[in-house]
This record gives sequence, C-alpha cells and structure tokens, in this order.
Amino acid sequence: MTNCTKEESFRRKSLENLLQAIEKREPELYEALKQDLNKSEYEGYLTEVQIVKQEIKTALKSLHRWCKPKRVKTPVTHFPASSRVYREPFGVTLILSPWNYPFQLAMVPLVGAIAGGNCAVLKSSKSSPAVSGVIRRMLEDAFPEEYISCAPDEASYDEILAQKYDLIFFTGSERVGKIVMEAASKHLTPVVLELGGKSPCIVDKSAAIELAAKRIAWGKFLNAGQTCVAPDYVLVDQSVKKAFVSELQYQVKELYGHALENPDYPKVVNRHHFDRLTGYIKERDNVIGGASDEKTNRIEPTIFCDASWDEPAMQEEIFGPVLPVIAYDDPQQMIASIKARSKPLALYLFTKDRTFVQKIMKEVSFGGGCVNDVVMHLANHHLPFGGVGNSGMGQYHGDYSFEAFTHVKGVLWAKSYLDMPFRYPPYRESMFRWVKRLTK
Repeated sequence: MTNCTKEESFRRKSLENLLQAIEKREPELYEALKQDLNKSEYEGYLTEVQIVKQEIKTALKSLHRWCKPKRVKTPVTHFPASSRVYREPFGVTLILSPWNYPFQLAMVPLVGAIAGGNCAVLKSSKSSPAVSGVIRRMLEDAFPEEYISCAPDEASYDEILAQKYDLIFFTGSERVGKIVMEAASKHLTPVVLELGGKSPCIVDKSAAIELAAKRIAWGKFLNAGQTCVAPDYVLVDQSVKKAFVSELQYQVKELYGHALENPDYPKVVNRHHFDRLTGYIKERDNVIGGASDEKTNRIEPTIFCDASWDEPAMQEEIFGPVLPVIAYDDPQQMIASIKARSKPLALYLFTKDRTFVQKIMKEVSFGGGCVNDVVMHLANHHLPFGGVGNSGMGQYHGDYSFEAFTHVKGVLWAKSYLDMPFRYPPYRESMFRWVKRLTK
C-alpha cells in the first residue's frame, strides 16, 4: 500500500491523462458508437464525449476544494477543541456500465472514482463491444493495470461480483440492480445504483404546446429512445390533447424525416429488444408511425395516441422509440396514478402555472427532472443525478461524484492544555445544574 492515489497531485495527473487518452482516440470512439448503436458523430459528441470532457474539467477545477478538509462548528461543551470533516477514498471500486450510453456511463463514474482517490475495475457491457474495445485501449494507454483496469470481456457478472470491493457503482436495470445489491451484501459493500423506470412527462393545459412537443420528441427519440431518463410516457390534459398529438407528429417529422432512411437515426441495440418493442406496436391500433426494419434493427418514432394504464407498454420501462400518450381530466387523479407506481428516475412537467409546479414538487417523489424541458438536467454538472426507491440510490455528477466515491470521516481535534471537569465522575448535583444550563 503506497497511498499514492490519495495525493491530490496524483489524482490531478490521472484526470489529465484520461482527458488526453480520450482526445487521442476520439475518432475511434465515434466509429465505435456508429457500429454499436448507429449514432452519428454529432449525437455521439453531444450525448457522450462532451459530457465526459466537461466532467473531467469540472473535477480538475474543483479538486483542491474537494480534497481539502473542511472545518465545521464545535459545540461549546467540547471546548477547547475544533472539528474537521475529511473525505477519504473507499479503496478498490467496481464500475458496471450499460450499453445505451456506453462511453458516458462508464467514464463519468470513473472520473468520480479517480477524483476520490480510488482504484477502479471497469466492466463494460457486452452489447456494445466496439465501444468497450476503445475504452479498454484508452485506459491501457493512460493507466497502469494495478490502478485502473478493465474486466475481461468473457468474464460474467457472477465471476466479477464474487470478488470483494470497497464500493460498487452500477448503472442498468432494476432486475440486475437487485442482483448487484445481493452480491454486495455478502461483503457489506456499499453500492450506488443508477437504475431506470417509467419516467412520466406531464403536459398541462397552460403549456406552450409547440415547445413541449418539440422538446419531448427530441428527448424521447434521442438514441432511439434508449435513454434511462427519456420521457417514458406523456400525460396530457384532455383539453389540449388533440393539439399536442398533432404538434408532436409534426415535430417528429421535422426532426427525423423518414427515420428509416435517415443515416443518423440510431438503431435498437439488438434483436431481442427490437422484437420486444415491435411486439408492443403489433398489439394495438391507433398508432402514428410504427414502421420498422429488422435488417438494421431500426424502428421509426412511434406514438400511441390513446394509450391506457393497463396495456403491455405501460407495464415496464419501454426503453425504445415508442411513446404512449394518456389523456387526463383531473390533475389530482393523474398525480395519484403516478404515485401508485414505482418512483421514477425522472419527471418532466410542461406548464406556465407555478402553483402546479409546486404541487408536483411537493407531492411526487422522483430522482430528478425538468420544468418545460426534458433530459437536460442530466447535463448540468451542478445538479445531482440519481434515482429514488426502485429507480436507484445515490447520486453523482460534479461535486456529487466526489461525494459518492469517498467516505466522510469526522474528526474532533481536542486541545491538551485544558481539561474540563464536568464529564468525569463523581457526578455532583452542583455540576449537573451547571451542565444543564450550558447545554440549553
């Protein structure tokens, strides 16, 4: 144990090395994203690369402040003493990343692990093999294996989770999250779980319909809907439903054109998910869109105009380019319907009514979200990102990443020149009266 990773200078140099390694292999990365998900370079930069670069730059700018012990208040009963809070690395961390944003969701946690002074083992998804290969080469360029390493491609989750770690950071489904948490419990290993869920998008009668439709169409069909914080379904006030659906259809056409002929429109990651999503479409009528191409695993943006709570697409996270639209008449009943389900990772609200905003914030629990926008809260490094309940536990991004990857250690510094007698026996009534007055 050399403790070298705990030095601020070592962490800073490591972050700089990671940034240089990314810039060196950036062209390879765009090719890999195209291969795995058919992402264009533009979308790959916006949703993957620039987010990671910004996270590194935020860490470099904030690192000295993060590493510095913080003075906190000390009660008068502890006089003479002072109190400090230290943050120390957990040790060896395991990062399990998914396939949908295979670069961003591997690298952003890694930035937190490095800034926190940890070593890390990274396990990328087998469903994004091209990006995983670039990540492996990138990390081999930048770091010695004993500091940052990639788990073997052929290693199973069971093999990896059987090892002991000091922290596990997992991004993925609720089902696998439970497996990770169960494995972690055998060693009492702390976990950060970034899961998913059915994230609602509410459009109330006061909303700017054109803006709402445009932003929802973008956020939902970004990465062909394979985004953990994508609007999973829309709840729209009955009085504006017709106008909203019409505008949504128009905006989808404006943004994606004939999607199956658009070379920049992403694909569904594999045939299993392609069949699952097309199954939803085949089971219902009143569908806008719905065309698909099994040769390329692409499904055009699809809107279910008169969706219901009990249909198959509403029973699990959709994670694809299918958007159910449900009308509501009673806002309170609509809120009750959201609350009757698992707490979502995100919630989006389009409205001009500030009272309605406050009502939603007060009554509905969710990981994070936006008012009059979608998805963009994820790209703000000053906001915590994470779930609640079934959508996850723990937060990261910016300061919150450093906090996620460090243990908070509170230390009292007592002085030796004075020793107050009131805490020692024998206890006397006169001293007791004095202590009660002091501690009021």
